[in-house]
Amino acid sequence: MLDPTTPLQGVGDRLASPPLPVEIKGLVYETGGKRVIDEINATIESRRITAIMGPNGAGKSILLRLMHGLIAPTKGEILWAGRHADRPMAYRQAMVFHRPVLLRRSVAANVSHALGLRGIGRDKRAICVDDALRLAGLERQASMPARVLSGGEQQRLCLARALSLDPDVLFLDEPTSSLDPASTLAIERLLLDAQRRGIKVILVTHDVGQARRLAHDVMFLHHGRVIEHQDSQDFFDNPRSEGARAFLSGGLVL
Repeated sequence: MLDPTTPLQGVGDRLASPPLPVEIKGLVYETGGKRVIDEINATIESRRITAIMGPNGAGKSILLRLMHGLIAPTKGEILWAGRHADRPMAYRQAMVFHRPVLLRRSVAANVSHALGLRGIGRDKRAICVDDALRLAGLERQASMPARVLSGGEQQRLCLARALSLDPDVLFLDEPTSSLDPASTLAIERLLLDAQRRGIKVILVTHDVGQARRLAHDVMFLHHGRVIEHQDSQDFFDNPRSEGARAFLSGGLVL
């Protein structure tokens, strides 16, 4: 079980505040002749937890990948504190995907490799690895192949690995959708702890309950457009759009 009460040693070069606001201007992404992201304009200012929600096919995961710089927009731009993303900005971010992405190496080596890519020396890397595995409750599995872990353990390892980099911004794409309640609760506690330490968390989730527990603001996508972006309590208590009302009530969103 994760213990979020003790922070990771981490890379140690995270700035006092994330590079906010994030300004999304006229963002378009097309693939296969289809417009997946359609002229999105939005601003994310708070360093708290932002949830991106919407029905299947709304463009949530694509938007997350655009923000993280994994794919390039067809048109438009994303600015971080007024600047376009560059390599130093990429090093201030980390991402956890829907399905665990792990190397065919040991549990410990997966964390060590990520730290090595950031130029962390071996001595400090060893401390960071130990901290990450302690945080994930995976100390005893350190020498095991990462891919023999259970699904919940793998995702906990991915999150602990991301946090070991001490990012300013943490992106998560439905990280708990296939996990048991205990693993989900542990990961949510870790995300809240990360937010309290000043890490900006941007989370894609289908889980309304999870968004209620974690999010401070909600961005709701439909057909590749942001049709609502407001404080989470206002969003859940008084959604402004028909699509959001249907989504929250468990109805079909057409």
